[in-house]
Amino acid sequence: MKVTPTAIPDVLVLEPKVFGDARGFFMESFNQKVFDEAVGRHVEFVQDNHSRSARGVLRGLHYQIEQPQGKLVRVTSGAVFDVAVDIRKSSKTIGQWVGVELTAENHRQLWVPEGFAHGFLVVSESVDFMYKTTDYYAPAHERAIRWDDVRLGVRWPDTGVAPQLSAKDQLASMLDDAELFA
Repeated sequence: MKVTPTAIPDVLVLEPKVFGDARGFFMESFNQKVFDEAVGRHVEFVQDNHSRSARGVLRGLHYQIEQPQGKLVRVTSGAVFDVAVDIRKSSKTIGQWVGVELTAENHRQLWVPEGFAHGFLVVSESVDFMYKTTDYYAPAHERAIRWDDVRLGVRWPDTGVAPQLSAKDQLASMLDDAELFA
């Protein structure tokens, strides 16, 4: 597996070895030992999630202030622009973001550790988005930061349609008003 740190070193792009021929391909999408070595610690995943969304759907920027979730994300059909925002007050990179294109074809995965807000924008006609989490979904602790907060300055790609947001994401806080991690 190829591991590439992003501009925020705690966020990693993971590229599994893909073995393909005229019949298709094979890849090991997850190996606990290899993953732990890549991130430098043991990480236990407790939940797998799968979402399907249409072009222009923007989900995020989500996090849980208690029971924080690390996420290992990937795309199995389609493409997204995936974003992680550092919201750790003690971090040198607080308020900074990284964005990575994840597609079914490039097989990339993104490790978004605890202490980050996460979101994605669907840039294909549709997407199947899968992710592992390090803690269970806890709606009482779920928070969101506005996708278009000018302080963050996330450069979302143009999909040709206006971003489609959930009611919850439309009411998300700006970074300056959000609950952040210590």
